[in-house]
Formats: sequence, structure tokens, C-alpha cells
Amino acid sequence: MVYKTLVVAPHPDDEVLGVGGTILRRKKEGAKVAWLIATAITVEAGWSEEKVKQRAKEISQVTELFGFDEVFELNFPTTQLDRVPMSDLVAGISDVFKSFEPEEVFVPHSSDVHTDHRMVFHAVASCTKWFRYPSVKRVLAYETLSETDFGLGTEQSFHPNVFVNIESFLNDKLRAMGIYASELGEFPFPRSYEAIQSLATLRGAASGFKAAEAFELLRERT
Repeated sequence: MVYKTLVVAPHPDDEVLGVGGTILRRKKEGAKVAWLIATAITVEAGWSEEKVKQRAKEISQVTELFGFDEVFELNFPTTQLDRVPMSDLVAGISDVFKSFEPEEVFVPHSSDVHTDHRMVFHAVASCTKWFRYPSVKRVLAYETLSETDFGLGTEQSFHPNVFVNIESFLNDKLRAMGIYASELGEFPFPRSYEAIQSLATLRGAASGFKAAEAFELLRERT
């Protein structure tokens, strides 16, 4: 049983797309679950005040739905992490690791198309050394519709080897995604209800469940 799980999301909605069902399952299993959001939108960066307020509301609603025990917001500029010194990104994530002391960590996959996702992956990798972050026992990469599935690389593409049964949690995962209404589109848009449900069905078929989320185990210490 994992008691402390940290979900690292470059942007709000990544946590739902990649780990939504598993978050709900971990909470039911009694785990303490935290959410780390790497980026934020601001008026200073050109976003409307209305959109900034809406995003804050979405984060609050998702926090309540999932029952996160802690939420960490690093507030780096969205879509611009490649302009942020890696040392600053690592420092921000390191502070969260030292504060929350996670045993299980979920990260975006290294081959994701979005630069923010790749930057977050590499920063998290720096925070999983056992001699500096001894709490970390298990690191898994998750897949994000419209990012992981659009990578053109072959050697480092997503290779799932861990499947979590989310049959009982799929409807609530879809409900959580509905909070991010502006991020949804009509199928065959990747971030659509149909695509999310189809991926869960596909991953379930690969693992003997009606619905599942798939992950790539990157490191485990037992």
C-alpha cells in the first residue's frame, strides 16, 4: 500500500487526463495524495482577468473533487518553461519533494510533444535520487492525450507496463475533466470525452479490465 502519492502536472488538466482515475483510487485506498502544478496563467503574461479567475476556480473544484490533501503551485509561466533556468524549476520541485516526502510520484512522459512536459520530466528526474529524496520509492510516467500520443520519436516513446483498474472511477474522471470545459473539444479531438473513454477502454483491454490507466514504471525501490 502506498501512503503518499504526488502527481506532478505541467498544467492543470494533465492530472485528470493522465492520472485521474488512479488519484480517485488511491484516495479510496487511504493514501495521502498531493498535486503539484508547475505553471500558471497571469494577466501580466497576456491572459484576461476573467480567464485567470476561471482557472483558479477550476483548480479549486478539481481539488475538492479529487480530495487532494495538499496542492502546490509553482506559478512558472505556462508554455515558457524552456525559458526558465532548469535550476529554478528543479529548486521549486525539490522544495515540494522535501515538504511532502512522496513515496510514489507520477510524472509526464519524457517523449511528450509539449516542451513544458519535457522540462518538468527532467526537473523531476533530478529530484528522485535516493540519497537526497529517500522517501521516493516508485516513479511512474503517465500519458497525456494530445501530447504523449503525438510524439514522433520511436526509441523513447511511451511503453506502458503498469495498468491500474479504474472501472469504478471512470465516470468521476470524466466529470473532473468537465471542469476544464474550455480544454475539451468535439471528437475526434484528443481531449474529448469520447477519446478519454476510448483510451481507458483500450488500456483496460490490454490488462483485463473494463477501464484502466496505463503507466510506464521508471524506477522502483522495495
